[in-house]
Amino acid sequence: MATYCGNAVSAPAVPVSSAPVDKPGEACGVFGVYAPGHSVAHLTFLGLYALQHRGQESAGMAVSDGDTITVVKDMGLVSHAFDERKLAPLQGHLAVGHVRYSTTGASNWGNAQPIYRGAGDAGIALGHNGNLVNTAELAAEAGVLPGTVTSDSDLVAELLQEAMVVEAARARSDGRELERALYQVLPRLRGAFSFVLMDDSHVVGVRDPNGFRPLCLGRLDNGWVLASETPALDIVGAHFIRELDPGEMVVIDASGTRSLRPFPPERVDPKLCLFEFVYFARPDSRLYGQTVHSARQRMGELLADQAPLLADIFRPERPSMVMPVPESGIPAAEGYARHSGIPFGHGLVKNRYIGRTFIAPGQEQRSQGVRMKLNPIRENIAGKRLVVVDDSIVRGTTTRAMVAMLREAGAAEIHLRISSPPYRWPCCYGMDTGSRAELLAADLTVTEVRDYLGCDTLAYLELDRLVAATEVAASGFCTACLTGRYPVAVSPDEEPGSCCSSPVVVPEPGGQPAGAPTLPGG
Repeated sequence: MATYCGNAVSAPAVPVSSAPVDKPGEACGVFGVYAPGHSVAHLTFLGLYALQHRGQESAGMAVSDGDTITVVKDMGLVSHAFDERKLAPLQGHLAVGHVRYSTTGASNWGNAQPIYRGAGDAGIALGHNGNLVNTAELAAEAGVLPGTVTSDSDLVAELLQEAMVVEAARARSDGRELERALYQVLPRLRGAFSFVLMDDSHVVGVRDPNGFRPLCLGRLDNGWVLASETPALDIVGAHFIRELDPGEMVVIDASGTRSLRPFPPERVDPKLCLFEFVYFARPDSRLYGQTVHSARQRMGELLADQAPLLADIFRPERPSMVMPVPESGIPAAEGYARHSGIPFGHGLVKNRYIGRTFIAPGQEQRSQGVRMKLNPIRENIAGKRLVVVDDSIVRGTTTRAMVAMLREAGAAEIHLRISSPPYRWPCCYGMDTGSRAELLAADLTVTEVRDYLGCDTLAYLELDRLVAATEVAASGFCTACLTGRYPVAVSPDEEPGSCCSSPVVVPEPGGQPAGAPTLPGG
């Protein structure tokens, strides 16, 4: 059985800013813990706090004492959804948690996770990071009526519930109904999914055969932890053990951990989202054994080598400065400055307390929205040739307003340097980038993008240099948003808003896409 806490009626959708946000929407974050003798609710709260950057729409957790599963979830940040009054009653020794940034399904309480389903002795709870690309196909196969499930995650929970009912009818009593149900359901799923799940006595972590989204395992003194990123292990005092392999399922219970492989070997093809290195993951995270911060600094160094600032044509030469777009552009800007020898400095201050509730329908309001988020340090800008380093440009609205702001503050020249290639294709695997029509670089050359933004020069880091900066080029990456090469084919009847509203490049046998685009240089 389950107990629900929090706002138990459908809350209105959280308004999302249409202007200040010029980055891909974060993937979700998941956390799981099995730790007898520990306050698992408090550990989950801390773990979700460390993963807050991956989702700010809603937060939730499910906790079990071995008899019941109590689910608490609400809209907003982790600190808004939980306080000591809510955490204190959550007694148990296993839990799963989730922070959400919606890629499918509306932004409301009903789609907050973990998702609960009544099955087995106490039911199951599920948290999902990623996006399925065959949701409609699965729903049709299962005979699910339209409107019955509200997201791909909800559908997975429904399929698991049905499979567990079948397992229960077979009268087995080993307590592994969830495990067997996963063996039936998981091979049917296509797309990106890092799951944390639980029943009354097990915590389970699953990573899809391509490993699009990260998931790692850590060890406590008397327990185990699963998390999207390694900082969530650090904050709860867990020792990092390893990243889960693509296609791996780890089951945690009183006997320890078991590693299982529910997918056929031919489906396993590592394709970690390259944007985890570029933008999504925290800089103190480790991916493929590499520190993200160091990789981003190397991106800046390689960008300085590829696109240096040319000598000033004026005499005497005007001062130059490398400055980041805070916060995500800082490591690459440090690397660019170090490699180029140009002084590093800060030209913009970011207001860290701006939430995602500012609605900006017109150009004037959109410009004001950027000023709410970023403010120039005029003394550091006036009269200087600025090398402005950022990690990516998606829609270009924020970047264009930022360039105008720097001009107004007295910048002599503005040279944009982006530590990733042009973002030209929508993501189908868990990033919210909108349709291809909304992507600035989709149909524009680098020169045309430069003219639109109003900067003096613009350069993007080349793809091979970006991959080289990770120092794990052979490990395998998904570059679909940069190349149009989608590793997993997308069902044509998928909901347009959840993935691509323009025709999707479908891979041919052997992994090469049909009709792969030829991209202009830069």
